[in-house]
This record gives sequence, structure tokens and C-alpha cells, in this order.
Amino acid sequence: MSATEFEAKILNISPEKIRALLTEAGAGHLADRLQRRYVYDIPGRPGTWVRLRDTGTEVTLCVKEIRSEAIDGVTETETTVGDFDTTNTLLGKLGYRPKAYQENRRSSWTLGGAAIEIDEWPLIPPYLEIEGENADHVHATAASLGFPVAKLTSENTTKVYHRYGIDIEAIPRLTFE
Repeated sequence: MSATEFEAKILNISPEKIRALLTEAGAGHLADRLQRRYVYDIPGRPGTWVRLRDTGTEVTLCVKEIRSEAIDGVTETETTVGDFDTTNTLLGKLGYRPKAYQENRRSSWTLGGAAIEIDEWPLIPPYLEIEGENADHVHATAASLGFPVAKLTSENTTKVYHRYGIDIEAIPRLTFE
């Protein structure tokens, strides 16, 4: 089933300060983990791609479709799969070749029903991601942490990298090594 994502980012954060802020706000800490993913283009469908991701607790296969730059501009169709490497092999047998392998570190929290992620990616400053039930929920969660709506961006990770002068799509292997 497809679902619209309601999420926004706050860029260039200090993870330690955000952890303290979340703890003070009564947020629940869920997990810290390394995530790894393969990204595959879908020929003839710009702004749409397949993502195979191992979150450290589950492996998911997802098709993401960008409809706009708005807070609700991405549709995601996702399902849990059994094994990261086997699913990559299966996709290869279907003709999909990964365009990139990527890693990031994620600290997951919950606050007032919103999912809060402290994301650290290679080569760029960390950012905070807030995902809620709707745009108002995302805005209210940001405000409860002291962040005005003007500090939020709905840019995807590719565009965030572009802010720092990096073309992530030209990096076939993005790791912390």
C-alpha cells in the first residue's frame, strides 16, 4: 500500500545537543544503528526509484516517488523482505542493478507520536528528520523542540548533499570508511 510521507529536516545539527533536547522533552529513545541501502533507478521514471534498506532491525524494499518539494511531496510503497543480500540478488535477476550503495548512522526517537531521526551521513553535517501524521503534526513537533517552521526543509537527501556542493548520485559507494 502506498502512503504519503509527511516529513521535514532540520539541517546542520549537533547530535549531542539534539539528544539532550529530546531527552528533556520526554522523547523515547528507540535505537542507534548503522543503516545500509542499495538504490536502483527505474528506467523512464524520473523522480522514482527503488530502495533496498537494512535498518539493523529489518530489511525493507520500497519504491519512492517524488511528486513535489512540499512536506507531503513523497509517496512511498514499502514492504518488509527477508534478507538484504538475497533481495539484492533477486532484483539483479529481474534486471535491476544498484546505482549506489549507501550507509548512514541513525538514532531513532519518538515524541508525541512523531518519528524523530538523528541522521549522520558521510561527507555532510548531521540533520534531524521529523515524520508525523500530517504537516501540522510535523510543524507542532518541531515547535515543541524549539524549531520554527522556517528552519524546516522538505528536501530529500540528494538535494541536501547538493547544498554542500556534493553530487551524491555520482558516488557509487558512500560509506564511513
